[in-house]
Order: sequence, then structure tokens, then C-alpha cells
Amino acid sequence: MKIIKTAAIVAFTLLVFALIGVYSGAFNVAADDPHWGVTSRVIETARDRSIASRSKDVTVPANLSDEKLVASGAGEYAEMCTGCHLAPGMQDTEMRTGLYPKPPNLAEPGARIAPAQQFWIVKHGLKMTGMPAWGLTHDDEIIWSIVAFLQKLPELSPAKYKELIEAGEGGHHHEGMDHDEHGASPTP
Repeated sequence: MKIIKTAAIVAFTLLVFALIGVYSGAFNVAADDPHWGVTSRVIETARDRSIASRSKDVTVPANLSDEKLVASGAGEYAEMCTGCHLAPGMQDTEMRTGLYPKPPNLAEPGARIAPAQQFWIVKHGLKMTGMPAWGLTHDDEIIWSIVAFLQKLPELSPAKYKELIEAGEGGHHHEGMDHDEHGASPTP
């Protein structure tokens, strides 16, 4: 019984200190102030395990190497993703430089992850990273085209990337969203 009381007192004390830390503003939420190493490791582990757990039942279509699908995904990627995740031969953007955590450069060799996990990330986004949930504005077919392209991206040269963009149908194929001729949403 004494062990339970001690554990309860310790838990309560930790909760009080956590609340004081939160409400005092002591935790710096600035994007230019990196997390402590242990904090980064905990967050990365939670993210990776969450993605693995939630993507395990995603069925990957067999046609991910279809050239038309890859080219369509290239157009989507060029419009929506390069500002954060870059393209072959592209340097850091102002936006990407200011993000924390910094988004992965998906054009780098070795940046490839499992298609089911990529699909889940693109569809649902990632909290507190700036990665939007594209599934709110894009259907699964378009998201799979982006994943098909992502599977090829790390091995593309800048010239081959440009060819794919030109061969694709461009981006913004999502339904239910009004856009002007430049792809911007009209203001209400």
C-alpha cells in the first residue's frame, strides 16, 4: 500500500511540474530553437511507430511503376511538394530553411520509404511538422500517383525530372475545390 501511495505522490508531483512548465511558457515553441536530443528521439520514434502501425493495412496497387501514373504524380509533386521536399538539383527554399523539423529532401538517394507508409503520410499528413493531409483535397488515385512518383524520385536526374513534369498532366486534380487559372483558391 505504501508503494502505491508513493507512486501516486510522485505521479502527482510530476503532473504539477509539467503543468507549471506548460502554463509558465517555459517551453520554447520557436521553430529556430531545436528540441533536446532525447525529445527528438522520442518524437521520431512515436512518429515512426504510428506510421508503421497505421499503414500496415494499406494495400499497395500493382501499377506503381506505370509511366503515366508516375508522370501524373510528378506534376502533383512539382506543384505541391517541392517547396518543402525539393526536386533533383534544387537548393533549399526559404520556406524549407525555416521549418522545424526540416522536411526530408525526397530527391536524395536513399530517401525512399515503403509505398504504404508514403501513401499514409501523404493522405493524412503529420502533426506539428507542416506536412498537410492531402487526403482532404485529393482522392486516393491521385495520392497513389504521387507515391508512384516518389518511388522513382531519388534516382532521377534534373533533366529526367523535368521530362516527367512535362509528360505529366500537371497537378491540382482534386475535386470539390475551386481554383483560378493559376491554381489559387478564390477568396470569399
